[in-house]
This record gives sequence, structure tokens and C-alpha cells, in this order.
Amino acid sequence: MDEVDLFVVTGVMAAGKSTVAEALAHRFERSAHVRGDAFRRMIVAGRDPITPPLSSEAERQLALRRRLAIDAALAYRAAGFTTVLQDLYLGDDLRGVVERLSSVRPRVVILCPSAAAIAERESRREKTGYGAWDVETLWRTFMDTTPRIGLWLDTTSLSVDQTVSAILDDRDASRVDPTELARWRRRHGSAGLPRGG
Repeated sequence: MDEVDLFVVTGVMAAGKSTVAEALAHRFERSAHVRGDAFRRMIVAGRDPITPPLSSEAERQLALRRRLAIDAALAYRAAGFTTVLQDLYLGDDLRGVVERLSSVRPRVVILCPSAAAIAERESRREKTGYGAWDVETLWRTFMDTTPRIGLWLDTTSLSVDQTVSAILDDRDASRVDPTELARWRRRHGSAGLPRGG
């Protein structure tokens, strides 16, 4: 596993992104795990809540969070670290992130356990991510609007280790070809897609 890759791991809240991304990073000799939400938490005053409907300021802060995370991920990769960038990239946000990373041809992994599994996991978490968001609605929006690029994994019945092994066993499927994005954009455009948080 000498190739220096950049993985993007995404999915709805409680899909297991943080845990899987951390475990995936540990499978490599030199690696970095870039958590997108860490950049939002760096705002100590004036942070707008990520609750529906998103304010224009919340949108600006999300865009800043994505830009900083992408820059950090690219810097780690350039320094020779296999990098796992993890955040919720919903709908057209995923396309935008992958386009910004197109020079390194990222590997994209979408964790998509069932809505029922998400609701059950959310009920067991100390930190609750959904708040005003409805699990079923966000899950359906994510599934319906997110580009079908990269490796989509139904992790409903998979352990963390099984999920990481599935990612590494099917690495070719996770590599995003730029033409995939172009085809998706021609079919769907970007107007009216919801924004991720």
C-alpha cells in the first residue's frame, strides 16, 4: 500500500464517517485524517447553527469549512501522507469537493446504511447530530441528490473493520473519473439542491 491516495469519506450524520475514516487512515504507514467539522469548531464566536433552514451566514461558514478542509487534505497528501478527508457532503456539495480535488483523482467512499440503522445509531450516541433535522428526510435527500460517483457501501450490517476492508478490497471502484462528474452534472445540474452540513 505504497501509493499516496486521498480518500473522501462521506454520508449522513451517524453513518459512521468519523470512526470509519479514522480506522481507514490507520491501515496505512503514513496517513492523516482530516475532519471537516474541526474547521467549523474553530470558530469560537459568531458561529451560525447548522439547522434548517440554513442562513446565508451558515452557508458562508460551510463553504469556508469545506475550502479549509480541502486545502489541508491536499497539503497532507503533498507531504506524502495518505489522507482521509471526512465530512458530510450532500448533493452538489460532493461534486464541488471532488472537482476541487480532481488534480489528485480522489477515491470517494459513501457510507449509506439504512435510515432505520441511522436512527438506531443516533439514539445511542452521546452527541446528537440531527437536532431539528429529521433522520428519514435527510437520509432520503442525501440518497436522492448526491452524485452516484465512487464507492457506495451499504454498511447497515458491517462492522467498522469489515467496512474498511470493503473499501480497500474495492479501491478501483472508489476512484472518481472526472468524466463521471461531467455526466452527472449534465443530467442533473446544480440548481435547487440542498446544502450539506
